[in-house]
Amino acid sequence: MTEPALTDTLEAPARPGGWQGFAADWSSDQRAFKNVPWGKAMVWIFLLSDTFIFSCFLLSYMTVRMSTTVPWPDTSEVFILTIRGTKYPLLLIAIMTFILISSSGTMAMAVNCGYRRDRVKTAILMVVTAAFGATFVGTQAFEWTTLILEGVRPWANPWGAPQFGACFFLITGFHGTHVTIGVIFLLLIARKVWRGDYDRHARGFFTSRKGNYEIVETLGLYWHFVDLVWVFIFALFYLW
Repeated sequence: MTEPALTDTLEAPARPGGWQGFAADWSSDQRAFKNVPWGKAMVWIFLLSDTFIFSCFLLSYMTVRMSTTVPWPDTSEVFILTIRGTKYPLLLIAIMTFILISSSGTMAMAVNCGYRRDRVKTAILMVVTAAFGATFVGTQAFEWTTLILEGVRPWANPWGAPQFGACFFLITGFHGTHVTIGVIFLLLIARKVWRGDYDRHARGFFTSRKGNYEIVETLGLYWHFVDLVWVFIFALFYLW
């Protein structure tokens, strides 16, 4: 014998219609796109648009490289790290890639700890991820400084095609800006997690429902995207 289903006898409050109702839904803590948090949905839309931008940059780079009449520089000769008089081609780029891929691992662990509501481990892993990102930006700044001192400019290049400098500074600079922004947000959110803002629902920027760590997962999506883009840059710009 089945029991009758329980129904809520309280009437739902009246909701405004038209554009006012639309604004009320999206300005409150509602879920859109069939149980997908609105913040996560907006990040996916942002990442999709960012994918188009990076794709345009890389396609333009490949077009310039294949169409130029001046020989393109050999990246194994341009990006050389000298240690005690010994030259190691692309060693610095390999180190940068290892650092960024390692940061994806710590970010994934931070998201996992966020799901388990482990406040301390989540904050620590986010700080470690931010440290990896800051190290990556620091090595990239070293790379930029070395090439600038050797005469590389957006309009000139001592090793061949002058377009090389423009492509290098544009693509790596745009990606480095993304990493820098990610590091800043990682530290901001890690501070909130460490203080327990998401456990006691403290008011402020980037807060959510009590005990909800969705912002950590959302930030993880952004960070993994930045890492994935670097894989394409590494393969197309440095190895090709």
